[in-house]
Formats: sequence, structure tokens, C-alpha cells
Amino acid sequence: MSSATDVADLLRELAPQVVGALVRHYGGFDTCEDAVQEALLAAAVQWPTEGLPANPKGWLITVASRRRTELWRNESARQRREETAATLAAGSPPDPGPGISDVDDTLTLLLLCCHPSLTPVSQVALTLRTVGGLSTGEIARAFLDPEATVAQRISRAKQRIKASGAEFRMPPPAERAERIAAVLHVLYLIFNEGYTASSGAALHRVELSAEAIRLTRQLRERLPADGEVAGLLALMLLTDARRPARTGPDGVLVSLAEQDRRRWDARAIAEGVDLITATLATAPIGAYQLQAAIAAVHAEAERFEDTDWRQIRGLYELLESIAPGPMVTLNRSVAVAMVEGPRAGLQLLADLAAGDPALAEHHRVYAVRAHLLEMAGDVAAARDAYGLAARRTLSVPEQRYLDSRAARLRRP
Repeated sequence: MSSATDVADLLRELAPQVVGALVRHYGGFDTCEDAVQEALLAAAVQWPTEGLPANPKGWLITVASRRRTELWRNESARQRREETAATLAAGSPPDPGPGISDVDDTLTLLLLCCHPSLTPVSQVALTLRTVGGLSTGEIARAFLDPEATVAQRISRAKQRIKASGAEFRMPPPAERAERIAAVLHVLYLIFNEGYTASSGAALHRVELSAEAIRLTRQLRERLPADGEVAGLLALMLLTDARRPARTGPDGVLVSLAEQDRRRWDARAIAEGVDLITATLATAPIGAYQLQAAIAAVHAEAERFEDTDWRQIRGLYELLESIAPGPMVTLNRSVAVAMVEGPRAGLQLLADLAAGDPALAEHHRVYAVRAHLLEMAGDVAAARDAYGLAARRTLSVPEQRYLDSRAARLRRP
């Protein structure tokens, strides 16, 4: 007998392989994916009580193939009622042959789920469902969305892939780099939502960050020479290593400067540092590698006061030169303040806000401004900025943290 947890882990590992095997063999991504979901559900019910089959992947492929055949026949029957028999393709789909499970199509499946015709939110949902093996309900709970909304999102994504005429194959070399970049972006989005939830009562959604790390590990196994894949994995490991210290016993957010670094995950830090060190020495430099290098500098400082802010400032300057963006500039303003003083950071922040009025109202801009104003000794302005930041975030832990910072600066 296997525990439900062990079965769930195995099913998540096997899910993309089974979907890939069926799509490669039969075609029709949407029908195959639906069939695999039903096979996964059957396994989740049967395996914990009846034990694992001798060949779990083969069992899933067989059950999913039978269900896919039923769906295919039902669809064919519907078409026969609506069209003349002469317009229908003759014959039934073949039974899965002995070679159907011999190829690992996980990378191809990831690229399909991150097809450019889909919106990022649809790419995320479809990736978690098809490659991650999460149920629609699990995805909905992770993102605090109604299950019906997520189901519709996934259904529309599959329909859009079908309408686009996308084939289940590796894209041509000319398109491959762009498509892999899209996959990395989706995995990055999943991790970030898990590490700092954008809304709700919880700061972390561990199931999402853990799933992003697992999927990125799988991607690295398939693309071991890709520096950005390695960089993203290192970044996730080094960032997630700080999670145990990010909240206090009462669930209140703890700033980086105040965290007990003894609670950081030393094993994840060691793996992340080794990975980014080796990657920077062998691969063309990229944005994820630079972010991982910044995370490594933080991780290697025994105390906040020991942080090499000059190195971090230099890394942010390099990052901004190859992958400019408002959040990069926002983070660079902190590094500049730590090296040159808070007024220098505030000037950089003012320039950023002036160039993007919409960004100027983002809660993180207010939070960074408040921090730098506090460093500069402008207590009243810092208190007001903390309050404005608290009113603009949808994250309850962040609201509590920002309100507590403002309260500490109130006049007695």
C-alpha cells in the first residue's frame, strides 16, 4: 500500500509524460489532456488502497488511452449526427503500441502550454494542470479563484491552442529560444506568486513555489547547457531558502534586515550558490543568472550588516543594462541608497515614478520610498508613505507589516 502523499507525488511526476505520450501518439491535445486527467483521478483513488501497479506510467497510459478512445467515439458520434457520414474520417484510433511510452515529451509539452497565442495567466493555469499535474481545484485554491473560473480558463486555453493549429513538436530552432524564454517566464510567475502571494491572508503559497522549483528542475534535466534555466533554478533555490525566516510566530512579515539567518535553509543555499557559480563561469550571461547572483550575495552574508551592497549595486546596473524594467530600477534604488545614501536612492525612485505615472501608485514604490525616507530621518514622510503602501496592497501580511512600520513612527 502506498500513502496518498506518495501517490500524489508520483502522479505529478508522471502526468506530463503521460499527456505527452498520448498527444504524440494520437494528436488532439485537448481530448488527450482530458483523458489523462480522468486517468490521474482513477489512480489517485485506486492506488493508495490497491497498491501501485508494476508499471505506473504504462497503467496511466492504458487507462487514459481507453478514455481518450471513448471521448473520440463520442465526438465522432456527435459529428455523425450533425454531418453526413461521408465527411467523417474512417476508422478508430489505434490502441497504444509498445513504443508509446518510450519518449519523454515533457519539454515539448511545456512549450505547448506556453504557446504565444495564450495570455500569461492562461499559460500559468495550463502549465500547472498539464505539466504540474495539479487538479483544477488545486489551482483555484492556490490562486484564490473560483474553480469554475479556472476551469473556463483552462478550457479556453486548450481551444485557443487547437484553433492556432499548433503541432505537438519542438519548435524550429529559430523560434526555440523565444519559446523557452516564455516557459521560464511562466515558471518565474508561478514561483513568485507562491513566494509572495499577491492577495489573501497568507504570505506564502508553498505549493506553488515548490511546484515551480520541481518543474524548473525537470526543465534543467532536459536543457542542462542552458544558462538561464540554471540561473532560474538557482534564483528559486536561493530565494526560497529565506522563506522560513520571513514570518514571525504570529505570522507577521519580517524584513530582510531583521530575519534570523540561522533559520535560512543552508542546503538550498549551498545548492543555489554552487549552481550559479558554475553557470556564470560557463554560460552566456542572462537576467535570471544575474538575479541569482544578487540572491547569492545576500545569502552568503552572515549578517545583514555584512551584505556587499557595492557588488549588489553593480549587479543591478548590469541587470538593468540587459533586461531593463521598473522593478529592476526599484530594487537598484535600494542598493544605491545602501551605498551612496538614502537621498541618492530617493532621487532614483523619483525619476522612476516620474517616467511611469501608473507605476508611481504601486504599493512597492511607496514601501521602498517609506524605507528610504526612514533611513534619511524624515519620519513624518516615511510614516505617511508606509500608510499609503499598506492601503494599496491586497496582501494581508504585507498590510500588517506596513501598518506596523507606520505605527512605530507615530509621535508618542
